[in-house]
Amino acid sequence: MKELTHWIDGEHVKGTSGRFADVFNPATGEVQAKCPMASAAETEAAIARAAAAQPKWGAMNPQRRARVMMAMVGLMNRDMDKLAVALSREHGKTLPDAKGDLQRGLEVIEYCIGAPQMLKGEFTDDAGPGIDMYSMRQPLGVVASIMPFNFPAMMPLWHVGPALACGNAVVLKPSERDPSVPMMLAELFVEAGLPKGVFQVVNGDKEAVDTLLDSPVIQGVSFVGSTPIAHYIYSRATANGKRAQCFGGAKNHMIVMPDADMDQAADALIGAGFGAAGERCMAVSVAVPVGNETADRLIEKLVPRVEKLRVAPYTDGNDVDFGPVVTRAAKERILGLINSGVEQGAKLVIDNRDFSLQGYENGFFVGPHLFDHVTPDMDIYKTEIFGPVLSVVRAGSYEEALGLAMDHEYGNGTAIFTRDGDTARDFAHRINIGMVGINVPIPVPLAYHTFGGWKKSMFGDLNQHGPDSFKFYTRTKTVTARWPSGLKEGGEFHFKAMD
Repeated sequence: MKELTHWIDGEHVKGTSGRFADVFNPATGEVQAKCPMASAAETEAAIARAAAAQPKWGAMNPQRRARVMMAMVGLMNRDMDKLAVALSREHGKTLPDAKGDLQRGLEVIEYCIGAPQMLKGEFTDDAGPGIDMYSMRQPLGVVASIMPFNFPAMMPLWHVGPALACGNAVVLKPSERDPSVPMMLAELFVEAGLPKGVFQVVNGDKEAVDTLLDSPVIQGVSFVGSTPIAHYIYSRATANGKRAQCFGGAKNHMIVMPDADMDQAADALIGAGFGAAGERCMAVSVAVPVGNETADRLIEKLVPRVEKLRVAPYTDGNDVDFGPVVTRAAKERILGLINSGVEQGAKLVIDNRDFSLQGYENGFFVGPHLFDHVTPDMDIYKTEIFGPVLSVVRAGSYEEALGLAMDHEYGNGTAIFTRDGDTARDFAHRINIGMVGINVPIPVPLAYHTFGGWKKSMFGDLNQHGPDSFKFYTRTKTVTARWPSGLKEGGEFHFKAMD
């Protein structure tokens, strides 16, 4: 049995706590590795080493730090296939999906090459008599990133890249379910020229997390995961005086207007609802057709598309639509919610509760499910299922459809499919959700814009990547300077009066 390690001071270090978490192969259900769970002492040691390495890295000029990011881009491209296989083996994603995970993370590293531009301050000449005023952005110091299982490459890179580019040292706590790719990325950062100790990877559970949250050395915390944990981490971190950005759950609605291209809308829902087995915070889990005729047309288009979806392990090639979910517990939770939908009166149009894959009967596979006539009081509507389940909620009008999305407690992403510009513009302006797609089902911004939701999908003031990331990982210092001035008279320097 393979025993994984921590990454401390640029080296693999065996865990000493004696506690381990199982890392499964989701396709077979077999345990493929043991992941060490760091003790408080081990976590504190990693924090101390990061604190020792940070001052020299933070004092390095931004252009030299940007060169590390530039080298990292080349190394990730070089190792893309190897990273994708490792990611798929632990998470269960298809290889194309794994490469997409890596690519979206890589794009943020590319954005970080522009760190010198992003870190420029401001200057005011002659703000007063003989007075100049200027500001500078300085790193926070040591920061922590606590990342989820569903994007084991993209999410760490979205946070670690900007944090490092700003001159911070980072202690990363990846998910214990798929920890190998974050460790491989740490190795590549050192190969790219990052000084040893600036980036630490500590595997662990609540003990390690609470140590990070309580440490007086840690100045900022970023988190991605479920809303209850996001709220817990934000509350504890801010109570300890730390800057925090914590991203939680989602229940993303896609409104389908009567004038929408129904084939386009159905294709969009297949990819957005079932891609990555639905284990995405930006997955569309609720389709809201406006009018019964629109709903009937949409269901007619969806059914044959859902029935054709191919569920298989990543080793079956690039024509697999999605693979297993990450753990047996996740599978059981998803099936439990599907059963509750049936019990509460929703119509299960496509039922794959008995789905089993020959040769992989012990794997964590969940077949695609399609519900119709879902209502807002049902658990499958209120809860983030995080599985390959699409619910259709019929709305009688545009206003009702808009209200469904606006009234839900989550506000991560939403979309509308329509040919009408006035409707689309109204939707974009009125909706109380952080990311909006117009004929785009998963409106994830590119790296030079910011990513983040509203309501219970996000706790904090600054979003992920884009300009917000450079603001989050730096403090602004403003300097007001006045220098005495004088004239040389008779070989002596006489100072002018200041007032």
